[in-house]
Amino acid sequence: MKLHLNHGEPVYLTTDVRAIEMAASAAPEPPPLMARAGLAAAELARDLAGGNGKPVLVVAGPGNNGGDAFVVARHLKKWWFNVTVVFAGDEARLSNDAAQALRAWRAAGGTTQPELPGAGDWGLIVDGIFGIGLERDVGGRYAQWIAAINAMDAPVLALDTPSGLHSDSGRVMGSAVVADHTVTFIALKPGLLTLDGQDHCGEIHRSTLGLDLRSMRPASGFLTGRDVLKTALKPRRHNTHKGDYGSIGVIGGDHAMVGAALLAGRAALRLGAGRVYLGLIARDGPGVDPAQPELMIRNADELLKLGHLDCVAVGPGLGQSPEAAFYLGIALESPLPLILDADALNLIGADPALASQASGRKAATLLTPHPAEAARLLGITTRDVQHDRIAAARALATSFNAGAVLKGAGSVCAFPDGTWHVNTSGNPGMASAGMGDVLTGFIAALLAQGADAKTALLAGTFIHGAAADHLVAAGNGPVGLVAGELIDAARALLNQSVVISPEG
Repeated sequence: MKLHLNHGEPVYLTTDVRAIEMAASAAPEPPPLMARAGLAAAELARDLAGGNGKPVLVVAGPGNNGGDAFVVARHLKKWWFNVTVVFAGDEARLSNDAAQALRAWRAAGGTTQPELPGAGDWGLIVDGIFGIGLERDVGGRYAQWIAAINAMDAPVLALDTPSGLHSDSGRVMGSAVVADHTVTFIALKPGLLTLDGQDHCGEIHRSTLGLDLRSMRPASGFLTGRDVLKTALKPRRHNTHKGDYGSIGVIGGDHAMVGAALLAGRAALRLGAGRVYLGLIARDGPGVDPAQPELMIRNADELLKLGHLDCVAVGPGLGQSPEAAFYLGIALESPLPLILDADALNLIGADPALASQASGRKAATLLTPHPAEAARLLGITTRDVQHDRIAAARALATSFNAGAVLKGAGSVCAFPDGTWHVNTSGNPGMASAGMGDVLTGFIAALLAQGADAKTALLAGTFIHGAAADHLVAAGNGPVGLVAGELIDAARALLNQSVVISPEG
């Protein structure tokens, strides 16, 4: 997926988009939204088809997405493209706007055919079968059309959302078009950005259709982009010392899992924390990290007695022993900001008493679950979580009065105030062990250096994925990318955004 949009760009659920459309249609002079959408898509289609002289195939569905497709076809024909339109819907059931668009296409000399051509050397395929609001699996004729489009050797432009992709969740509804480009109308939809969306949308283009979205319906969802790093930390003064940049405690590292705690500690230290202490569960753990001797290794008892910590992270390599649950319970009573990851989340999901402690905390709490851990916390299945990642992330935030990042393709950060953010960084190379431990260390480092909990979660999540993107761009992945490699890449990216204060 390629996305060239700004941090803080609003993202709207289908219900919000429908409300915006209704508000626009109720205006004294309603804007011609379908005409605007079709023209915006046609202009992009013209650029994509170029001057290769090949015909364009436009596939129109039975709803307003099909109406948009008729407008696209009419403009392309006017611009001297050879256009074939496929439409098999019931004309009598088209909306007024879609029916008018079909009549205008025919009035311009266009025709429709009920089935996809068996073969063709197409310069571009325009997918206008289904748009937003699809709630049942695609079957029958339209499933066959989608399979045929995906098998054709031609670039595909999807209108609003690739047909068969759920616009809110990003899940494939039986089958879905794999597009090279998607032009989405009015606003970004989360389904384009998370779960399967990134594998189906290609490059995303957005057209607001001339609407002022923020005045019509304030958004609760937003993009997280690179600009979040500019607000994560203040510039460093010359006259400072390690105490100015915070002290972090990491509790974890049971037997055979010490590496997870070491990764988290190294990540926190190299992202700028002044001091990092590891409180290991394993009694036979190392006394020093040879690769990062600056880490101060203790046992968990000693770490919890330190009086100068600024935040605590619990979970990397923690295990699920009674001893691990004991130390987690003590940490949950701490007045410090707390990051909960991995087995800390699994223990909370399995123990109502620990869950009650977590949800009742007064200090900031941040949760970093993958979908299976989120499912345990919410008492549902992993499939339920992935069925609607936005809803699941929001449920975690409200249930535990915490900031939560639901990790995965298009990680979703949600907060108790109801706002949610879709992260735009990251790639498939991050599907390897230890990535979550590094993320925990990044978030802890930002917290310890003074970022508020919300900014630390958003910025830590973004820089985690951005570091992986940087490495892949340099040829170090995605195949074989390992978590420890992200640490130095993230440090370099952060230092591009945070500088020494010229005032000293």
